[in-house]
Amino acid sequence: MRSITSNKQFNELVEGGNPFVLDFYADWCGPCQTLLPTVEKLADEYKEKVSIFKVNIDKQRALAEKFNVRSIPSLFFLKGNQVKNKHNGLASETELRKKIKSLI
Repeated sequence: MRSITSNKQFNELVEGGNPFVLDFYADWCGPCQTLLPTVEKLADEYKEKVSIFKVNIDKQRALAEKFNVRSIPSLFFLKGNQVKNKHNGLASETELRKKIKSLI
């Protein structure tokens, strides 16, 4: 699973128009670490259809502010520049899978 490391990289994703998921997290966040294996599994499973990216809120503050992230983990499901769905906190694999499938 790849990480967003710059605003330029995010803007290129948006311009590409393909569906993608942003997983806002922090290294010190316990629930984020709990959710990580599930997100990584889904990123690998859906890699041909949806790109899933990690966004470290401590390193990408501007992007976290753009999405008004107030709690983590926060996942945003996007197509182009449009947020199609979002989820805050822990989630089951089934729940995340449904949101990813609705994005495709």
